[in-house]
Amino acid sequence: MLIQIILVIGVIAVGIFFTRPTGSDSHLALRRLFLGAFVIVAILSIIFPTWLTWFANLIGVGRGADLLLYALVLAFLVFVSTTYRRNVQVNRRITRLARQITLATAAIDNVEASDDSTRPSPKTDGS
Repeated sequence: MLIQIILVIGVIAVGIFFTRPTGSDSHLALRRLFLGAFVIVAILSIIFPTWLTWFANLIGVGRGADLLLYALVLAFLVFVSTTYRRNVQVNRRITRLARQITLATAAIDNVEASDDSTRPSPKTDGS
């Protein structure tokens, strides 16, 4: 019973942590829905451990632990895929930003160079 309470509190804490807005999440609502469903299923699995085996048998998997393993592998693959796609997008943004900074710096250097060439040179007396 004590382990169930600890696990339920842990699942709720992780669920709250991952649903906090970070300001840059474009799919936050969908993520919150999936995470909410995960939290509910996790809590039910902790409180009623036999229901997972019952559900696994219902869909043709031998044990609840096997079903949980399959679900975790699938979740991991989805995580890897979305992380890869996000990294590709971030790298593209960084590349575009670096190009814009380079072009802006070059334009500023050209303006400064043209200003220097149009200014009269200071006269020096040969002494």
